[in-house]
Amino acid sequence: MYSLFMNAEKLLLPAGLKEGDHVLEVGCGPGFFTLPSAEIVGDKGFIYAIDINPFAIRKVEKKIAKAGVKNVKTMIVDVTETTLKDSIIDIAFFFGVIHSLHSIIDRVVLEMHRILKDEGLISIQKSVKFKDGLVDIITQNNKFKFIEEKKRMFVFQKIK
Repeated sequence: MYSLFMNAEKLLLPAGLKEGDHVLEVGCGPGFFTLPSAEIVGDKGFIYAIDINPFAIRKVEKKIAKAGVKNVKTMIVDVTETTLKDSIIDIAFFFGVIHSLHSIIDRVVLEMHRILKDEGLISIQKSVKFKDGLVDIITQNNKFKFIEEKKRMFVFQKIK
């Protein structure tokens, strides 16, 4: 149903994804954005698609296998403890998931700061449930600065 109302590329390109990027897709769900992300970053890029729901990950893995995509790794992990190495991600995006992270957002910000490369980006899709004060919440500990609001996106950049 989501694909009837949403075009993945119309969100991914304003979010900042580009060829060669190493990307963290937070809360990948059934993978609506996963394959389009993999296509955008191409063979030189890589997607880490994470979710805490094993059913969602299995669904994404089936899509990846069917499409023969090689530049995606799925992971059943908590966004506050991704197990990724330090400074390996160019951009992390949060589409349709930020509202569910409100109670742990401080820990999420710290983890994103750890795994993002210098000047790496976080792109967050606007959420009706969590729009007031989002910029202040993400920037309050001086780990990120607000860059711009594009289309339906808030974009933040890592501060060294």
